[in-house]
Amino acid sequence: MSLYSRHVFPRLMDTVMSIPQLAPVRAAVLSGVSGDVFEIGVGTGLNSPHYPARVKRLTTADPNVGMRKLARRRFEAAGIEVTHLTVSGECLPIDDGSFDCVVCTWTLCSIPDVEGALREIHRILRPGGTLRFVEHGIADNERTRRWQHRLTPVQKIISDGCHLNRDIRTLILSHHFRFETIENYYLRGVPKFMGYLYQGVACRE
Repeated sequence: MSLYSRHVFPRLMDTVMSIPQLAPVRAAVLSGVSGDVFEIGVGTGLNSPHYPARVKRLTTADPNVGMRKLARRRFEAAGIEVTHLTVSGECLPIDDGSFDCVVCTWTLCSIPDVEGALREIHRILRPGGTLRFVEHGIADNERTRRWQHRLTPVQKIISDGCHLNRDIRTLILSHHFRFETIENYYLRGVPKFMGYLYQGVACRE
């Protein structure tokens, strides 16, 4: 892991992802979680204030050790006990069918082997378990898509592997999930090439 990834990017991401318009989105995604919950790509712990009390057990994962300190402080401030794994999503040291719910917020964009991560998410969920997600991805109009394809190589450098142009809907569906809900929209106040969101709940088949 580079010095930039470990020391600079966590602070940069924390600032960018703390913009006020993201808080209600996080709250909506986490409103339905309960039981044994796994958050993949926990980052700096910005979801911590939005976890409901009915969560029985929370386990988180992120490969970036620079994120861990910031995340730990946030979960402690929220009074949430958490088990943190410093691992990437493609190979999780977790038994099959361990969780009722997986939370994934602005994470699938940056996992190198995103298909491997979705296979792992499916594996660790119990039958009927849910993936609750919000992700940015490929937009619904050609002009924005062209910019996303052009800017992704630069975005990957600045944002530690983040892709602007992943087709989140297709990726989730192709890994044995069915959507209970899904909506697409542009987040206000964010450039269109970064702000086209996929938000919903997918059930493990």
